[in-house]
Amino acid sequence: MERVQQYAVDVTLDPDTASPALILSDDGKQVYHGDYYNWKKNLPDNPKRFLSFSLLGKQSLSSGRFYFEVQVKEKTDWVLGVARESIDRKGDITLSPEDGYWTIWLRNGNEYEALDDPSVDLSLESRPQKVGVFVDYEEGLVSFYDVDAAALIYSFTGCSFTGKLYPYFSPWNNHGGINSAPLIICPVSQTV
Repeated sequence: MERVQQYAVDVTLDPDTASPALILSDDGKQVYHGDYYNWKKNLPDNPKRFLSFSLLGKQSLSSGRFYFEVQVKEKTDWVLGVARESIDRKGDITLSPEDGYWTIWLRNGNEYEALDDPSVDLSLESRPQKVGVFVDYEEGLVSFYDVDAAALIYSFTGCSFTGKLYPYFSPWNNHGGINSAPLIICPVSQTV
């Protein structure tokens, strides 16, 4: 873990990319899916804004290494990873490397999957409370870690990146309050 944590970047959420259904904290570190009333928010539509329950971080990477951590505890559904700047944000999004997304997700409280090509079911010994995301641009590597267990969850290898990569987040639908906990970008404290 220490090897990747040394590349920690202070990530904040980009409100200009956030779906109208999402609510961000003032400090840009937390996001959750609000009730459907939020769809009425008069947010200016722009080419950067997602229509689905998604948003990007403000910080980008086009070389070198990059690491950040996200608290996912108390959530039943989420998606985390990185995405190419040129991704489609308006239509039906396919989360796959071919479409510029390197992500893992949790569905239904216990179904973890790496959205590779083809997708890979992940059997984890414990439920991660905090997920670390590491990118090595030149190596073509995106790795996900269970921070507390200091365990690798999954790695995408041999990726060919072009242009900028951004942190990608989706707190998913709140399912009537069941999945209302926010995704929280955490400061990285080196594990000993």
